[in-house]
Amino acid sequence: MARAEHSARAHPPDDLQMNMKKMSLPSALLLLSGLVVSAVFAHGDVTPQTVDTAELEELTGEEVENPYRGNEKAIEIGASAYNQNCARCHGLGAVSGGIAPDLRKLPPDAATDEYFIEKVRNGVIRNGVTYMPPFADTFNDQAIWAIRAWLDTVYDEDA
Repeated sequence: MARAEHSARAHPPDDLQMNMKKMSLPSALLLLSGLVVSAVFAHGDVTPQTVDTAELEELTGEEVENPYRGNEKAIEIGASAYNQNCARCHGLGAVSGGIAPDLRKLPPDAATDEYFIEKVRNGVIRNGVTYMPPFADTFNDQAIWAIRAWLDTVYDEDA
């Protein structure tokens, strides 16, 4: 008797197996397309949140290396700005869920700083498709560098 109970639990009932087999390829594709559309529109048209940088020192706009590296106030502002504006695509804690690159992989160095500010200001467009919109008109350099200062704190070369 115990063996029969175990066997019943190890395998789904016949009617469940039948229902699973009845899902046709078109039905499966329809389900999959619904999931893809949901994922695409999940981050959709989102209004960027403002970043209060009043407590940070003014910048010239010519900086290509992060002037706020290690600045605790900038890191605090950057963490908040990242969570409100970047996490929906780049993931909480900068751990990507697949929509956009994992930003923990950005080494905290001058070469990467220049790459980062250029990508955030100008966005990323490949083959005419916008992968990341430009933020030059949305965030001042103080906000961008504050986000970068926070990203330095989550850098993980093994990510």
